[in-house]
Amino acid sequence: MTQAQLELLLQQLTERLAGALRAEPFDPRVGHQVGAELVAAHIASAEGLGRTVEVIQLRLIRDLGLVADDVEDRMARLLATVATGYARALRDRTLDEQESIRRAAMVARAQAERALRDSESRFRHQATHDPLTGLPNRVLFTERLTAAIGGPGRGADRVGVCFLDLDRFKVVNDSLGHQVGDALLVSVARRLRAALGEHLIARLGGDEFIILVERTARVEDVVEVAEAALAALGEPALVDGHELTITASIGIVERPVAGTTPGELMRAADSTLHWAKAAGGARWSVFDPDRHRADLDRYALSAAIPAAIDRAEFFLDYQPLTSLRDGTLLGVEALVRWRHPGLGVLRPDSFIGLAEETGLIVRLGGWVLAEACREAESWGAGSPFVSVNLAVRQVHRPGLVQEVRGLLAATGLPPERLQLEITESTMMSTTGDPVRALRVLADLGVRIAIDDFGTGYCNLAYLRDLPVTELKVAGEFVAGLRAPAVDPASRTDERILASLVSLAHALDLTVTAEGVETAGQADRLRAIGCDAGQGWYFGRPGPADRCLGRSPALSTTVGAGPVGSPG
Repeated sequence: MTQAQLELLLQQLTERLAGALRAEPFDPRVGHQVGAELVAAHIASAEGLGRTVEVIQLRLIRDLGLVADDVEDRMARLLATVATGYARALRDRTLDEQESIRRAAMVARAQAERALRDSESRFRHQATHDPLTGLPNRVLFTERLTAAIGGPGRGADRVGVCFLDLDRFKVVNDSLGHQVGDALLVSVARRLRAALGEHLIARLGGDEFIILVERTARVEDVVEVAEAALAALGEPALVDGHELTITASIGIVERPVAGTTPGELMRAADSTLHWAKAAGGARWSVFDPDRHRADLDRYALSAAIPAAIDRAEFFLDYQPLTSLRDGTLLGVEALVRWRHPGLGVLRPDSFIGLAEETGLIVRLGGWVLAEACREAESWGAGSPFVSVNLAVRQVHRPGLVQEVRGLLAATGLPPERLQLEITESTMMSTTGDPVRALRVLADLGVRIAIDDFGTGYCNLAYLRDLPVTELKVAGEFVAGLRAPAVDPASRTDERILASLVSLAHALDLTVTAEGVETAGQADRLRAIGCDAGQGWYFGRPGPADRCLGRSPALSTTVGAGPVGSPG
């Protein structure tokens, strides 16, 4: 209230009290009203009540000039009613304020509880759903899969899943940015939901999605879902102004719910997805337990390679490289074997591919090279050279030259008694670090041979500028010489071999034919001018002492060796 408003109110209250003192009959209730109005006007302090009583007592009768027998009695009663009304009003206002506070607290508590419930609920459209696409996430999918497999009243005996992964999605992120990549994922989720809304579709993370197919009767039920998913993604997607073509790979697993677990299903689906990826993508693959078991065995075998090297489980056999002119032993090829504690002796084709896939070939190949150099030096001066295969990863290692130099120095093996065999793919260009390293080794006197020549895509013109001393012709060409010379296909292979030999000799290269298994093959190879042969006709792979002590004859009177592949 302003000062003028306050003065007007007090004037009005004073006039009402004055009127009550004069009124006949006397009505003390006016004092109750005045006391209440003072509180209502927020004149509610203890000082305010005291000052009011003082002013009324000291001034009102005098200012009004009242003289009556009961005026003092009336004044006392009027003051009492003012104080009573004031106190009552103050009490009621205090109670009202307390009730307001109580109600406000109740409202605030209710609002807080509602906010907490909303927050918990949001924490739960975040704990079970993917924030980007709005699809269920791994948590909710696992819950539903668990219920489908073992929940009460599931009403089905079989279940299936489709594990979907976008092909080459990383290219989108790397070339167009993660914002476009995220928009593409949202588009994929929308398409899958529109095409397969009756099934649970979840995003596991990245570009991986999974579809739960409940109550299946056969694997074809899940195949139909996978094909519908691929079809839904088939049309180009317009994302942030970019027209993007989407393909996906899908791993399919369908099996009885009895005896399986969510973890097993997910692992099987993941393995099958990788089969689809390995086959080129844009397709689905169905889980094959035999293939899966083989993959697990391969993984276990590859994981055991490092420890096997440490435990000296690997050893070398040697196969002779024999002169087709006079039958002398020119060299031996080192072939690694694995004496596995549970599987017996394993040939290279059982583990070399695994070692190359995992990168362990560098360590294993280094051991083979070192062991071959060590053993070859022990054979003494004048012994044949030892030939060692180098994997592509080994050839591309920056320290290859230093490694070979160190081995030759440590073992004392003369450089000319070491031959390194490399594949054609390593020699696709005459420039680059690998070729420079091989040139340095060739300058040291190390022999360089191209293994399995004719099976790759090496440009023959490159041979003129490469540090190569020998070509080892692939056994596929030699195999054709087992047929009679009058056979058209055999004659074609013979002409091809003759051309290769002629070309190699023109470049001052020697030629070794691999996979020689019969005397007839040896005779025909000698006739076209091939320099050396390798294969079961000349000797099976075996220990070095047996290989070095053998001098095979070349005439057809010598019985042919067993039919089979070298190595």
